[in-house]
Amino acid sequence: MKDNALVAPKIDVIIVNYNTAHLLGRMFASCESAAQGLQVRYWVVDNASRDDSVAVLRRDFPQATVLVNDKNVGFGRANNQVVPHLTGEFVLLLNTDAFIAPDALQVALKCMQAHPRCGAVGVRLTTEGGELEPSCRYFPTPWNVFLQRTGLFKLFTHTRMIDDFSWDHRGERECDWVPGCFLLLRKQVIDQVGLFDPRYFLYYEEVDLCKRIKAAGWQVLYTGATSAVHLGGESAKSDADITATARQISGLQVESELLYMRKNHGVSGLVGYLVLVHVADVYIALKELARRRGWVAAKVQFRRGRSARKACKQTHWGTVPTR
Repeated sequence: MKDNALVAPKIDVIIVNYNTAHLLGRMFASCESAAQGLQVRYWVVDNASRDDSVAVLRRDFPQATVLVNDKNVGFGRANNQVVPHLTGEFVLLLNTDAFIAPDALQVALKCMQAHPRCGAVGVRLTTEGGELEPSCRYFPTPWNVFLQRTGLFKLFTHTRMIDDFSWDHRGERECDWVPGCFLLLRKQVIDQVGLFDPRYFLYYEEVDLCKRIKAAGWQVLYTGATSAVHLGGESAKSDADITATARQISGLQVESELLYMRKNHGVSGLVGYLVLVHVADVYIALKELARRRGWVAAKVQFRRGRSARKACKQTHWGTVPTR
């Protein structure tokens, strides 16, 4: 009889850390619980954390190979650093603020193995309180981004929105993309299409990756048979340059959205995106005035357009990143 360890699937787990030393213990504990019966190798890329992350990693988690950057190179580029070292059949991308259920790896693997053309799998994401987070998503377009922002999607019921919560998320279905906080990939897919486009410093990396995966003929699947608790935004909270407040429009997010639209929808798509951003600004500002919230509240709504115009200039119409 063969030793089970010799036939167990091999998984490389890639974790990018940025100032989240306080989360590492819980994240690794959830991984170790889920790794039973599997061959798992951990890779942690520290993106120049200013807390004691590196010391904690080296002291408390000797099972992980730690790569230390002397500057923050961004989420996608940090993940890409591990690609030359991958040896497993599967690769799990995992955030430090995502805590997986004990059966998460086994369920995700079974889902992938049951579908030979499945290149990527995501799971049901919840908050600490058990509320469903966006987990099974569809590609953004200038039009559905506009409808989502303005709330006009209620009038255009035939438009496929980025998120659809109207079905039982305990099931399984094909979708366009799944969030990168828990993203299981076939190594074969990475060999074929690569990992992340380095132009995205933060945001939209997994959207672009899944678009390339599907373009290459693979499926992206969601399974709700298991789950992960996702806190969200933990790294951003530590860096005022990324997000000062929960309501602030992130310049990096606007930039990534613009880069994505230019890459995947061309010049006409980018122009359409910019036009609709400004139409949405005006529409939302007028709603603020109609609600008698005053001109100050209305003027705040124009910041998205200002950020988009600035990003467009800095990125040379969505062709190059700013960092």
